[in-house]
Amino acid sequence: MNKTLKAALFSFMVTSLAGQGIVFAESITVVSWGGAYTMSQVKALHKPFTEKTGIKVISENYSGGLAQIKAQVEAGKVTWDVVDLDQSAVYRGCNEGLLEEIDHASLPSAPDGTPAKSDFIEGSLLDCGVGTVVWSTIYAYDKTKFPGKAPKSLRDFFNIKAFPGKRGLYKNPVSTLEMALMGDGVPPSKVYATLSTEAGVKRAFKVLDSIKDHAIWWETGSQPVQLLASGEVVMTIAWNGRIFDAQFADKKPFEIVWDHQVVGIDAWGIPKGSPNKENALKFVAFSTNTKPLANQAGYISYGPVRKSSSKLIGVHKEHGIPMLPHMPTAPEHMKNFLQTDSEWWADHEDELKERFNNWLIK
Repeated sequence: MNKTLKAALFSFMVTSLAGQGIVFAESITVVSWGGAYTMSQVKALHKPFTEKTGIKVISENYSGGLAQIKAQVEAGKVTWDVVDLDQSAVYRGCNEGLLEEIDHASLPSAPDGTPAKSDFIEGSLLDCGVGTVVWSTIYAYDKTKFPGKAPKSLRDFFNIKAFPGKRGLYKNPVSTLEMALMGDGVPPSKVYATLSTEAGVKRAFKVLDSIKDHAIWWETGSQPVQLLASGEVVMTIAWNGRIFDAQFADKKPFEIVWDHQVVGIDAWGIPKGSPNKENALKFVAFSTNTKPLANQAGYISYGPVRKSSSKLIGVHKEHGIPMLPHMPTAPEHMKNFLQTDSEWWADHEDELKERFNNWLIK
């Protein structure tokens, strides 16, 4: 078949399919953390975006950080278009020239006309990132392991004598050091000032020393749920959305302890040199609009970063459970919370990760 005939047939196919409402969609690759969280994005964000724009969303998972983005950018072979990042990674990625700057004026206003900059909660819009959800690091326990007195505070997590059994801990200094200090009595308002001193860092590691022999370390969000479900640990540090999913989708007898939760915000970032930057920006604007964020809260217990979205939160799309009481931002959960200082971590993460890793192997 000669080239002219091939071209004519291709043109006919495109015209014919377009007439049937079928188009050859462009695509973008959106990268996130996997599990129930990514599934909530696929259902509430990816699919509606494709239905509206015809742009296909290819979903990929990763384990966080900037290493893969840096490798792609430095090699000049960027294959990711939008990445779900914690805010400290956004700060660092922006400073290192790994992420595109995003004009917040391009984001849609709230339904009542409130500009996006006023509708997003404080701290959720960064030079190279647009906030998506509010999540938290909590600890959870298996209720069947504590038929009598049950743990109620963060201090109880570190009390092996009163509440014996293995603990699941995040193999990362971020949130782990903060929780160690708060479990030792440091108030949330003084955590980062304490961690900024040598004495404060030593104090955090001393608390971790007290349970090191009882610790099982995890690195991905699915692992603490598996450790708790298998009975390898009786309680574990975890991300609240993962425990919620286990409670209601898998009917696990888990209980979340919200005391001194560490609240974080995730944000979309666009790797520098994305081959589909224009469509990536379209996705960021669509997925952080009021209704899509509210819809996502119908699949997972992470709070939307838009004030206008919070008013629309209803019941879980599959389980029929009212979602507001399960959000980190529920008033009863915010009495003594700690907001992660992502900018502080952007400045201190390398140093403390090295120290943390050296402590682990001692």
